[in-house]
Amino acid sequence: MSKKLNNIFNKKLTFEKMLDAFFRARENKSHNYSVIEFEFKLENNIVDLITKIKSDKYFIGIYREFTIYEPKERVIKALPFCDRVVHQWFVYEFLIPYVVPKFIYDSYACLKGKGTHKAVDRLEYFMHSARLNYGDNYYVLKIDIKKFFYSINPNILLNLIKKHFKDKKLINLSKKLIFEKDVEFGIPIGNYTSQYFANIYLNELDQYVKRTLKIKYYLRYMDDFVLLVKTKEEAKEIFFKIKTFLWENLNLELNHKSKYYPSSMGVDFCGYRVYYTHRLVRNRSKINMKKRIKTWNYLYEVGGQLDEKFISQSISSWKAHIKHACSYNLYKFYLRKIKFDLPIKDIFLDKETVYVQLSLFDDLI
Repeated sequence: MSKKLNNIFNKKLTFEKMLDAFFRARENKSHNYSVIEFEFKLENNIVDLITKIKSDKYFIGIYREFTIYEPKERVIKALPFCDRVVHQWFVYEFLIPYVVPKFIYDSYACLKGKGTHKAVDRLEYFMHSARLNYGDNYYVLKIDIKKFFYSINPNILLNLIKKHFKDKKLINLSKKLIFEKDVEFGIPIGNYTSQYFANIYLNELDQYVKRTLKIKYYLRYMDDFVLLVKTKEEAKEIFFKIKTFLWENLNLELNHKSKYYPSSMGVDFCGYRVYYTHRLVRNRSKINMKKRIKTWNYLYEVGGQLDEKFISQSISSWKAHIKHACSYNLYKFYLRKIKFDLPIKDIFLDKETVYVQLSLFDDLI
């Protein structure tokens, strides 16, 4: 085990570093009232934060809660802006330089230079390599954690932080960031720290899979992970070992979607259906875009207000996602269903240039 870090807290608690944290927290939120209010007395607010943290009088503010429904229903908790500044400082000064470098290479969520597209590219490479080494009939373990963020045990998480640090002031602040009042399990979805805490939590599984089970083809995106193994018997054995490890060491359970199956079925991962020869857009992504287009068309027909900027951004975002799969005809076909024009020429295609067999898509729209 690497040496635990000590006596680093006060060295990192400077005006310059907290100011950098403010600028990061402000990105894309400069028109938010709470940001403007904090910036109005910027120097005083930063000095006040530093003083409170240094004297151990800093406490987390009151959460604002709201619910999102895509890709599934989740309760998001948002802290006051000053707390988000502290989160930025904590993550950039301690977790990123001292903990993240200890993660395995094939952890892809919320890390610089990684992300969904890098994860899918890596999976495709693994599938090619496994086919060469194992033959055409190797097996896939596709595993998800049941209610992951809501199931994280704060006591276990704090102990994992202590594996890297022994600075008492840093540990005391970590407690305040991890433990939520009157909440026995889980960490808030929406906190900047939560995505890093989640990676620290599941890094225990990553190390177990790579170091103990010695699985060559393994990658993880948050609580969604894939293993490629040679036989069904090996897949069954590893599935049981992972299930046992998660429960005994992290108090986590697998959800009902976790399974192992022949590689010929492809892998549903990070928004795509991946095969060793190609990848397709996930059905849920197509269904969601179909719903959006129907809503926009309805608003257009009844004379409702259309937010052209939002619609253009939504279409561009979807295009950026599906262009990483076999989707050329799919993109053109969906756009033909929009019954109105937007003042952005490169988004829409002339109907005479659309060469697609519509009968193939009748079941989609």
